[in-house]
Amino acid sequence: MRVLVVDDDRLVSSSLKTILEADGEIQVVGAGSSGKEAVALYESLHPDVLLMDIRMDGMTGIEVAEILLKDNPAAKILFLTTFSDDEYIVRALQIGAKGYILKQNFESIVPSVKTVFLGQSVFGDEIITRIPPLLSESGKCDFGRFGLSDKEIEILSQVADGLSNREIAEKLFLSEGTVRNYISVILEKLKLRDRTQLAIFYYRNS
Repeated sequence: MRVLVVDDDRLVSSSLKTILEADGEIQVVGAGSSGKEAVALYESLHPDVLLMDIRMDGMTGIEVAEILLKDNPAAKILFLTTFSDDEYIVRALQIGAKGYILKQNFESIVPSVKTVFLGQSVFGDEIITRIPPLLSESGKCDFGRFGLSDKEIEILSQVADGLSNREIAEKLFLSEGTVRNYISVILEKLKLRDRTQLAIFYYRNS
């Protein structure tokens, strides 16, 4: 797996390289320290995953991601930052970034990069728990365009709010088995793998 690392602190970049390459499956093919470098390095190296800071001089990681995803919609971009800024969280979801994790959770860096490489999304626990209140007005989207029934949309919104099957069943007066079946159908219709991806899908399309 080929990874490009971009962080405006060169010491952090060096540390990330060490952490990543300690895993035998990851090769750091380049390192940059600015948004401009991120764009140039990505376009020349075509890494499997771009691991990038958000707050950088000249151009933010969000701006870099918008540029890259416009020309490379399949780009796998994982934000690694010390800032769990609400605006950045929402924007990262909206533009299609694959993940947003905090630097202080260093033990999650390698697993997160591997998960993103496999095409899945990763948002740290601290981030996921903050998404519902940030996008509390998001229920206006017509999810029916994705082939979901009214009941399926209702259950999808409950999953996005972090409710368990039991909690959803109690709230909607259904059995847990029925809720499980609904969720399986929703996952199949949306071609998603798990509850986390359902939550991310919900907020990206709200």
